[in-house]
Amino acid sequence: MAGLEYNFASADNRLQGKTFYHQAFYPGAGMNAAAASGNISYSTQYLKAGIDQSWIGSDYIAEAGYIRRTGFYEITPSVSYLFYPSGSKRIISHGPGASFDVIFDPEVSITDRETQLSYSIGWQNKSQLSVSMEEQFVKLSRAFDPTNTDGEKLDAGEQFNWKSVRAGFTSDARKLFNYTLNASIGGYYNGNRWNVNGLMNYRIQPYGSVGMTMSYNNISLPEPYNSAELILVGPTLDITFTDKIFLTTFVQYNNQIDNLNMNIRFQWRFAPVSDLFIVYTGNSYTENFVNKNRGLVVKLSYWFN
Repeated sequence: MAGLEYNFASADNRLQGKTFYHQAFYPGAGMNAAAASGNISYSTQYLKAGIDQSWIGSDYIAEAGYIRRTGFYEITPSVSYLFYPSGSKRIISHGPGASFDVIFDPEVSITDRETQLSYSIGWQNKSQLSVSMEEQFVKLSRAFDPTNTDGEKLDAGEQFNWKSVRAGFTSDARKLFNYTLNASIGGYYNGNRWNVNGLMNYRIQPYGSVGMTMSYNNISLPEPYNSAELILVGPTLDITFTDKIFLTTFVQYNNQIDNLNMNIRFQWRFAPVSDLFIVYTGNSYTENFVNKNRGLVVKLSYWFN
């Protein structure tokens, strides 16, 4: 794999951008074994606008890393504007936003499209509220079960279009207890879905913090396709023993794949920008707690200065 990358910014940082080109080399690799992308944005106190473009060749192989799909071209323009009311003692800003994301296959036919119109409000205490309306289009490239529960699959080539509404609120992150809540309702392929997810965190200063992530999806599809209630719960615990020794524990329950995951990370910063990490991960079935897999990783980094 070889590539070139270029980053740039104007003197006032209002205009920023990045572009890259990567070429994979292997027996039989041609020009389609490549990837290219570029983005440019303009940002002021009031206006933010930008456009992202990506092309991933159908024969591209990411030797260092991974990609979700190949053989497509994607373009994503977006714009938002903020008003700053002078007479309000609580609201610091509010304004609309719009984004458009479209993906084409190698024959320049649309396979995915998402349009979003939103409005956001920011308060003096740093909490934020956003509401949006979304429209989505998907043309399936392969057979697909929207619930991922081994049910009847939608056929490759089928096309679906649906609309949904979404709302999200983020509280003041400066407080010891802070949270984020999101909810959405609307269509989903050939059925409907409503979703609630959130993140709660409480800091026990100076010893660490405890948190909880939660997600609930209710997917309703017509017969003979599966409907499902999907639940994900993940408590977290961060402990600060000293200013150099830390322990992070994350547990996640997922009923969709009958899995209980545990991740425990110990970190010792023995010198500036130099760390010893010891990480344990384990996955087991939730019904009988039979182990699926486990692993222990040790990483040592040292900064020569």
